[in-house]
Amino acid sequence: CDKDMLIDILTQRCNAQRLMIAEAYRNMYGRDLLTDLKETLSHHFKEVMVGLMYPPASYDAHELWHAMKGAGTDENCLIDILASRSNGEIFQMKEAYLMQYDSDPLQDIYSETSGHFRDTLMNLAQGTRQEGYADPAMAAQDAMVLWEACQQKTGEHKNMLQMILCNKSYQQLWMVFQEFQSISGQDIVDAINECYDGYFQELLIAIVLCVRDKASYFAYRLYNAIHELGFHNKTIIRILVARSEIDLMTIRQRYKARYGKSLLHDIRVSLQY
Repeated sequence: CDKDMLIDILTQRCNAQRLMIAEAYRNMYGRDLLTDLKETLSHHFKEVMVGLMYPPASYDAHELWHAMKGAGTDENCLIDILASRSNGEIFQMKEAYLMQYDSDPLQDIYSETSGHFRDTLMNLAQGTRQEGYADPAMAAQDAMVLWEACQQKTGEHKNMLQMILCNKSYQQLWMVFQEFQSISGQDIVDAINECYDGYFQELLIAIVLCVRDKASYFAYRLYNAIHELGFHNKTIIRILVARSEIDLMTIRQRYKARYGKSLLHDIRVSLQY
């Protein structure tokens, strides 16, 4: 297997071109390119090459399926995908998931997670966030609800907290976070960190960070995967493949601005050890 040739071709084409190559491959040789890649390659190189051959929605479905099947659940994968995707992307992912695995992603999420973490994931997976709507008067009320939720921490308050973060538009949440700062004298991320813990906390913070700037969120996730988790290959591969044609250049810029070194530098240095 000429791996350099695979890298040169598959990483230098966009997803639409790769799908056309797969179709031509099937017509010329009567074989499925994706199947041949799976059977010929191995380890993390296979994950990258195979990942590049999926359309975006199918890749999200692929990652969610593998995050929930087998031993244990990869909660961070669920967080990365469901906290950052638009309504349209979630709808397409659910269709692809059902087609590829003959299974309902909502049912799988329900069976593989629990508690308020599960409730929040289920809400996000509905793909019903308001779009393009903002009401300054309602922002102050929502901010007060968030502040009370951080103070009381009852089940009812957790439900209200996740309902606001999962259903209000990004434009609305921008105003809500500003109002929260005015009411509490505290940033919403700091308040969530103080009041909650576990994957529920991580999911809420991911939503907030994605509302503010998705590229910065993924830069933060890549930095943690490289430096804090001992080079967590699956996370790095998933983010680079999924964001490669969306905002990877912006993610690289945010990474350099925040951490002082380029993403490329940190990956190269980490892989040398």
